[in-house]
Amino acid sequence: MSAAERIAFLGLGAMGRRMAGRLVDAGHDVVVWSRSGVPDDAPRLRGREAPSPRAAAEGAGVVVSMVADDEASKAVWDDPRAGALAALGAGALAIESSTLTPARVAELGGRVRSAGAQFLDAPVVGSRPQADAGALVYLVGGEPDAVDRARPLLAALGRAVHHVGPTPAGSLAKLVANALFGVQIAAVAELLGFAARARLDAAGLLEALGDLPVLSPAAKLAAGGMLAGRFEPMFPAALAEKDFRYALAAAEAVGGRLPVTGRVREIFEHAVARGLGGENLTAVAKLYE
Repeated sequence: MSAAERIAFLGLGAMGRRMAGRLVDAGHDVVVWSRSGVPDDAPRLRGREAPSPRAAAEGAGVVVSMVADDEASKAVWDDPRAGALAALGAGALAIESSTLTPARVAELGGRVRSAGAQFLDAPVVGSRPQADAGALVYLVGGEPDAVDRARPLLAALGRAVHHVGPTPAGSLAKLVANALFGVQIAAVAELLGFAARARLDAAGLLEALGDLPVLSPAAKLAAGGMLAGRFEPMFPAALAEKDFRYALAAAEAVGGRLPVTGRVREIFEHAVARGLGGENLTAVAKLYE
């Protein structure tokens, strides 16, 4: 795609505004929409906002969505008056980068293709620092020609693009990745709580574990944040719980069983009920203090 092709970016949350800003910096013609308007910390997006997703998508060659969940995705795309689907032109490319259920992604992809456009489910792995640096990792589901078309755009946002199969493979892969990460976080949190009660030197224990293959780099970084009491919401616990719930629903739909994932989902559900949903998912450590 050329830099002259207009991009509509729908959703300016913590990730979306960073991603849209990078596209502007890369020289793309970007129009944006957000339910709450352009955030104060995204000045380069001011003057680019449209009054609705439909208005943003009109005349756009590419429409990207980055929202919280299935319900937000439906509001952005499906609303008969304001949704982006109603304005999607034949030959356009729709990219859903939100973490959604595979069922929702498959439904949306079918509707996009019925409109004569191309579709990719392309959720990202990474958080705010990676979005700022253009170092996200894409897990992409869709047809190869659509993936090839999107690569120049995705290169402005990510360090890697993994085509994992047809839609909704990207959504499935993202739920697997997030569940695997969340399971590690929950295990580290409860074991550090146990170590504290056993009066082990937590810093020394973490140094030792970091020298062993049992602790992944991501889990080591998370453990360091837990010990330091840093719980800024890079990946809020409420969204982690939502992703566990989506993974369990996806497994049930194909006759799969995820007993460990289900138990960890209950832990995150408890954390949200305790008022920790807006903190980073590592705040599950507070359950063991």
